[in-house]
Amino acid sequence: MTGSLLEVIALDVRDAVAAEEGGADRLEIVADMMSDGLTPAVETVAAISRECTLPQMVMLRADASFLAGPESLESLRRDAKALAEAGAAGFVFGFLDAEGAVDLAATEAMIHAVAPLPWTFHRAVDHAADLQAAWRAVRLLPNLATVLTAGSSGGVGDGLPLLKTRCEAGDGPLIMAGGGLRPAHVSALLEYGVRAFHVGSAVRTSWSGPVDPLRVRRWRDLID
Repeated sequence: MTGSLLEVIALDVRDAVAAEEGGADRLEIVADMMSDGLTPAVETVAAISRECTLPQMVMLRADASFLAGPESLESLRRDAKALAEAGAAGFVFGFLDAEGAVDLAATEAMIHAVAPLPWTFHRAVDHAADLQAAWRAVRLLPNLATVLTAGSSGGVGDGLPLLKTRCEAGDGPLIMAGGGLRPAHVSALLEYGVRAFHVGSAVRTSWSGPVDPLRVRRWRDLID
């Protein structure tokens, strides 16, 4: 891998192949971006595994909320097993409770379910009632590869001060900046010590259109 990690959201095989062609290091596989990304079909992950060599970090999320009840967790556990067999290299999940704190019981249950595979705590962390407390809870969890974060529910532009604070606290290696990430944000993030970047809408004309390898390549060049 080159200096910084570039992860691209892929909805299907065509996206995955285009992301690889453009120089991405890793894929985040999701369905339904109208709900900000839900668990994809096992068939999608299997098909991407056949056509693309990039590691797939696969979303485990049943609905548009960040809550996880017992039934939902049981269903996600079954999904994780099937998706791992289909070729997932790791998973993306994270839960909040009704008060907006990190739901450690639900998150730890999923960590056990996907072990020994790595996982990303997704942007639920940006929607917590107390962002600093959420970070303190998440950063020590086992097998955590990255935290996908904009630093704010409003996107990276609003979240730069928090991302800077987290880097100063030693969390730079965990941060994968994403969520409204723009080219103009990259130099500041690199300066803070962020070395992983996540793009979705920025590498396509719309969510109904495919990933554009030329746009991926521009991001590759920018973060390197």
